Amino acid sequence: MIRVALVDDHPVVRAGVRALLEGQEDLSVVGEAPDANSAEQLVAAFHPDVVLMDLNLGAGAGGAEATARLRALPDPPYVLVLTTYDTEADIMSAIDAGASGYLLKDAPPEDLFRAIRGTARGETVLAPAVAARLMRRSGPTLTEREVEILTLLASGKSNRDLAKLLFVSEATVKSHLAHIYSKLEVDNRAGAVNRAIEQRIIRPTR
Repeated sequence: MIRVALVDDHPVVRAGVRALLEGQEDLSVVGEAPDANSAEQLVAAFHPDVVLMDLNLGAGAGGAEATARLRALPDPPYVLVLTTYDTEADIMSAIDAGASGYLLKDAPPEDLFRAIRGTARGETVLAPAVAARLMRRSGPTLTEREVEILTLLASGKSNRDLAKLLFVSEATVKSHLAHIYSKLEVDNRAGAVNRAIEQRIIRPTR
């Protein structure tokens, strides 16, 4: 029996996923959590084999940080991200945090079941769209810091703001921007943000 924990800030989503999983003889939902802190307590108490993790957990730590915290526990569970977000920044942050797999919420139930079983076996499981996005990473790849800068640019931060937030000089920020412009083949901040959103490197701002 594969023991599964659900981490999602939406009760309706958790209830729907639980109903799906409980119809499978080899899958058992041992608990649910709406946020990162509750997820740590849940894992410590019930020791699931696989944690299904949403990336957006409302206020507080996000799914990537929650994943890193769970993977740092003694005898950690495998983490399978189940989310609506498919940008490169989201995917890479989850994988870098230690997630074993990445599935989108529009996946058919059978794909979800297979992904959980594969994750429990220690396999890396990626949704086809996610795998294709990673394979299509053409040209020079943006560094994690460059993606972070693009995300801050999209929120309207100035060079001075970036320098303060990243604890670097404005000259260093300008150097990063020059590399970003070159890699994205643009010549200004707005162009860089638009290109990054078009290529689904970062999420559009709301």
